[in-house]
Amino acid sequence: MARSSGNVHVLLAMLVPLCAATAWTAAAAAAGPLLPLPDLQTTTTTMNENDTTTGSLSADFHALSCPDLHGIVRSAVQDARRQDVQVTAGLLRIFFHDCFPQGCDASLLVDKTDPGSEQNVEPQNKGLNQRALQLIESIRDTVHKRCGERSVSCADILAVATSHAVNLAGGPFINMQLGHFDSVGPAQPWQVQTLPAPNADVTTLLNTFAANGKGFDNPIEVVALSGAHTVGKARCSSFSDRTIRPNPNDNFAKELAQFCGGDGNRQRNLDEITPDSFDNSYFLDLIRRKGVLTSDQVLANDGRTGWIVNVFANDQGNFFEKFAQAMEKMSRLTSPGGVKARRNCLKRDAGVNLQTTVAAAGSGDDEGLAASA
Repeated sequence: MARSSGNVHVLLAMLVPLCAATAWTAAAAAAGPLLPLPDLQTTTTTMNENDTTTGSLSADFHALSCPDLHGIVRSAVQDARRQDVQVTAGLLRIFFHDCFPQGCDASLLVDKTDPGSEQNVEPQNKGLNQRALQLIESIRDTVHKRCGERSVSCADILAVATSHAVNLAGGPFINMQLGHFDSVGPAQPWQVQTLPAPNADVTTLLNTFAANGKGFDNPIEVVALSGAHTVGKARCSSFSDRTIRPNPNDNFAKELAQFCGGDGNRQRNLDEITPDSFDNSYFLDLIRRKGVLTSDQVLANDGRTGWIVNVFANDQGNFFEKFAQAMEKMSRLTSPGGVKARRNCLKRDAGVNLQTTVAAAGSGDDEGLAASA
């Protein structure tokens, strides 16, 4: 059967820059079935002094030094999910909230007993999944006993655990880039506060992801990463902007207000359809105007991102592909300095400071960068 002229228009629209998303939306609506999104670029070929990505990472960084790494991690995550399926959402949030402020360096894992802990910065890091945090330290203990002390960084263990958690929940396997240093301490509060707020509009979301050399300047990446909310829950305090004085024309906001009943700590599934499975139901929720967080629902309402929501809602494979690509890109964000691996993921290494670790990185001793594969 001959391709319709509407579909030809959609194909042509996909060849123009993403700023033409509004025109694409109109063409797609007229054409019917949505065409696949273009592939995302996940590697960095040129860098400048402000870039936070690196070319020194690889997916098989530990293949020789710790060949059992993936098996150890997958088994531990599988056991943890049997006790608490929310571990997947917990790891996703921890991974994102660790990598976004200053690169993937396990700085977020330093626990609340440390006066500078990122976990004490609210509302950004309120209610992190404690089982997921303890899981990373438990895996580190096993890995370091099996493969040697400081053999794998906490940052790499978090990345691998997140990939397997998503896969075990039904999602894609993410080809995380490994070889990260562990931070010697937490990020600064102002860095943590750069994390997107749950009431952000689309302009703020796009600007936040593109800022500070992170390189997420493609709306497809922003929408794909937001799809992590297909698992997990949100406290009512995170969407109080919709429940305190709900819009009388927003039936779902009124439903949320009734559900919360003024209790900011009550938790609501972010995915109304399949909350424990990693799939594309989150995007179906957005189309039905049942996005729980404001920063989620606005993606479907804005012409710059609504067309991407429609594609992902109609094509789970497309979402999985773009999500895996964007997460791999996230795993390339690095932090300067650090130690090869902390002795305890939840604590700072005693007597270590940034100056000594930077010097060690150049001298080739145990605290510096060591390619293990």
